[in-house]
Amino acid sequence: MNHFHEQRGALWAEGVALCRIADEVGTPTYVYSRATLERHLGVVREAFASVPTVICYSVKANSTLAVLSLFAKGGAGFDIVSGGELARVLKAGGDAKKVVFSGVGKREDEMVAALRAGILMFNVESAEELALLDRVGRGLGVRAPFSLRVNPDVDAKTHRYIATGLKTSKFGVPFEEAVALYRASRRMKGLTAVGVDCHIGSQLTDARPVKEAITRVGGLYAELKAQGFPLTHLDVGGGLGVTYSSEKPPGVAAYARAVLSATKTLGATLVLEPGRVLVANAGVLLTRVLFRKQTPAKRFVIVDAGMNDLLRPALYEAHHDIVAVKPRRGAKATVEIVGPVCESSDVLGHARSLAPLQGGDLLAVKTAGAYGMSMASTYNSRQRPAEVLVDGDDYRVVRKREALEDLWRGETP
Repeated sequence: MNHFHEQRGALWAEGVALCRIADEVGTPTYVYSRATLERHLGVVREAFASVPTVICYSVKANSTLAVLSLFAKGGAGFDIVSGGELARVLKAGGDAKKVVFSGVGKREDEMVAALRAGILMFNVESAEELALLDRVGRGLGVRAPFSLRVNPDVDAKTHRYIATGLKTSKFGVPFEEAVALYRASRRMKGLTAVGVDCHIGSQLTDARPVKEAITRVGGLYAELKAQGFPLTHLDVGGGLGVTYSSEKPPGVAAYARAVLSATKTLGATLVLEPGRVLVANAGVLLTRVLFRKQTPAKRFVIVDAGMNDLLRPALYEAHHDIVAVKPRRGAKATVEIVGPVCESSDVLGHARSLAPLQGGDLLAVKTAGAYGMSMASTYNSRQRPAEVLVDGDDYRVVRKREALEDLWRGETP
């Protein structure tokens, strides 16, 4: 459910017309619905209310300060993958004690910053990373809390670029090596084992691989507890999918049942890492039609948003529904919705059936709240979009559009 709806023949976000935002802020602009963001966090919290749980929003999905601040005020923790994301979380008022640090390539300075901040734990992904974390902990005179991200070799049945739980993946520790690494950590004075971690991929549309993976990792958790490791947390990852076109992912309640059935006897505090499912359909990307172009093969609609503003279609061949904010009457035609970037991959929507469009018409790229602005770039020396947060009958700009001078800030001719 989201709070984007038709009203008086046009698309609105909560109580604000998207046409008004486009006229006052310009395009391209990302628009987020506060009510949708809050509702989604509440749905996840309710689904796992029966067990101790830490909801650690996956910052990489959308790292805008206003979004992070909203979730922090709602009691969420955060899953981070860089020192920059840690700094953003702290700037937004996040609680470091609810932060887990994931990712395969943590630098020493990032580990130091996270330990000084007092994070909940590091999700360690290799033997060499474990050794470095030990040295950092000893250097600071503390024991770094960690879990091993265990690779269960389970096919998440998602796009190959976002599947992370196979043995061919760069992520995690092979399942058969995990026990030996935990045992080795007992001899390391800068570490303390507090959990086990698992994450098999993103945009998951089937709960069965999730249950299979967590069942395997839950067995490891129980084995380690029996060996005397003081584990308290089981990080079950995130990745629950959303509907972009015809996908039918399990609802949050069904996902929760799969997780809870695999962990109910462990007595662990669960760590969840939802990202996309919280923010994806809480946001749209507004863009205006620049030109129409007919070739012998195709009919193009060229808009002012490109792959630098929304990379997912070019990177993953991902589908986003695209609708006219104020549709015109007339017979629909099949068109290519393309951006101005000088790449043939700059296609926001392929073979879309839309009513007649004219220059200046406003389009909304839907389900764009996740991996939109957080992956945006200044490629072609294009300014990144502005961002707006709608709250009831009003809105505020939460990120101004960059000035041209921002494009070369820090450079010298």
